[in-house]
Amino acid sequence: MNAVTQEAAAASPERLRLTEIFLSLQGESRSIGWPTVFVRLTGCPLRCQYCDTAYAFHGGEWWDFDSILAEVARHGVRHVCVTGGEPLAQRRCVALLERLCDAGYEVSLETSGAIDIGPVDTRVSRVLDIKTPGSAEAHRNLWSNLPLLTAHDQVKFVICSREDYDWAKAVVAEHGLVDTCDVLFSPSFSQIQPRDLADWIVADRLPVRFQLQLHKILWDDAPGR
Repeated sequence: MNAVTQEAAAASPERLRLTEIFLSLQGESRSIGWPTVFVRLTGCPLRCQYCDTAYAFHGGEWWDFDSILAEVARHGVRHVCVTGGEPLAQRRCVALLERLCDAGYEVSLETSGAIDIGPVDTRVSRVLDIKTPGSAEAHRNLWSNLPLLTAHDQVKFVICSREDYDWAKAVVAEHGLVDTCDVLFSPSFSQIQPRDLADWIVADRLPVRFQLQLHKILWDDAPGR
């Protein structure tokens, strides 16, 4: 966007600050493997110790909704993931999600679980990241989000240690999450061996989905991939 376009976008009530929009494969969640347009919003109030998108904390450019929709359409795929940072930290994100749903896309939202998901359009698959103690941000979990989840949504735990695994297992049981939506367990990259987490899940017959981040395996977590 040129300077004139950015100035107009900043003055518009329908605009958001974006770090990037790009086409890749969905690397995790229920939609893993699908060609997906990622709309990465700028900013996040959390500081998880394993964060792999710290470059989205600051900066970015203003985009109006029409420009975002046009860029998404240019890539010609059905799946769109709105992510961050923490996308819900920008309140107009909710309106963008609605616009994307109205345009006929399969829309998912990756959110930290620290902000109310109640206003989000129920057509969106809300991927709620419950922060474990190992994240250093477990105190930010907004537990009132859990009763709002539906079968269309997903819950993700990033596991940093055996202690995190036991904690997450207890949360899943306490809140009956597997009876509500898909539950995903991922190993924190470089902190535990994926095979260890897989073995724990198998040994406990835990009804959760093990996942690795496909984009890290394919592209070494390069920005824009």
